[in-house]
Amino acid sequence: MEELQRRATTDEVALRVGVVVENNDAVLMLEHEEHREGRSPLHLPGTVVRAGESLASAVVRAVREETGLAVVDIVRHLGSFEYLSAAGKPVRREHFAAEVASAGPVRVTNYADYRWVPLTGELPVTQSVRRILEAYQE
Repeated sequence: MEELQRRATTDEVALRVGVVVENNDAVLMLEHEEHREGRSPLHLPGTVVRAGESLASAVVRAVREETGLAVVDIVRHLGSFEYLSAAGKPVRREHFAAEVASAGPVRVTNYADYRWVPLTGELPVTQSVRRILEAYQE
């Protein structure tokens, strides 16, 4: 994880994390109140990595703050993708699979609702997130 942070610093990109949490063959997805054209209505829990914060700490914080669930293990790194922020700055989002102490109750804070979405079939997510979920399933 430290190497991922060093690379982001060297590449001068802001760092975010996304987290895959699974329960009974379904992935926890967060849903915005309103769907914007060209964006997926469903998102993985995630957050900005704060200055001086480790990726592991950011993963734990993201899941706790956005869902109320407690991460007990970060299982593996799933990959990353890059994009431009609304301000036009480069962002790298590193993704991890995490195990939680319990799958509920889920308490969303920054989203309208949540869904446990089965990993089978067509998921209503962006192509980038779809690739992360495919890596998770491998």
